[in-house]
Amino acid sequence: MKRNGFLQFLLTVGAMSAAPFRSLAAAKERKRVTEGFKVDSTADRFGSPIKLFEGDTFTTKISTKDTEGDIYVFESSRMKEGGPSLHTHFEQDEWWYVLKGTFMIKVGEKTYEAKAGDSVFGPRMVPHSFSKVGEEEGKLLMIFQPAGKMEEFFTKISQGIAKNMTEAEQDKLREEHGFKRVGPPLGTFKKW
Repeated sequence: MKRNGFLQFLLTVGAMSAAPFRSLAAAKERKRVTEGFKVDSTADRFGSPIKLFEGDTFTTKISTKDTEGDIYVFESSRMKEGGPSLHTHFEQDEWWYVLKGTFMIKVGEKTYEAKAGDSVFGPRMVPHSFSKVGEEEGKLLMIFQPAGKMEEFFTKISQGIAKNMTEAEQDKLREEHGFKRVGPPLGTFKKW
């Protein structure tokens, strides 16, 4: 065997034999909860709700960190009418369960009126939006599966990252977090 061929062989064998150890190291770095937990009715999983816009609060119930990104569950309390722009998630399904108030939820070409006890499912890659309707407080339980980067996105928005961004910069931020704006909001709520 020629020297270069022999060195190539050694490098290949070395890489193959190290692969299981890399997998073990990666598994060790992952953090997934291994015990159940309770989050009280008005509480946030980590004690610090995400504040979006005036009067809108997201309280995390199951964090992306709890499930290694498998699911993200939060309660959204909304005071103002309106909601986000029509958008599409590349890899996340979204589910809304109305706890209080009335919401219009558009998925594809269909718009649903949803009241307390109703739920609506929005599959990935299908344009959707929602809007709180009426004066009373609205509450939704929302689930993203898999979680993707939605929790991270909401946290960044709550920290004011988008305040001075152009529409193009906001669109780039959305796409970096796994979704794309494809139309206007259903109501008068500030755009995400």
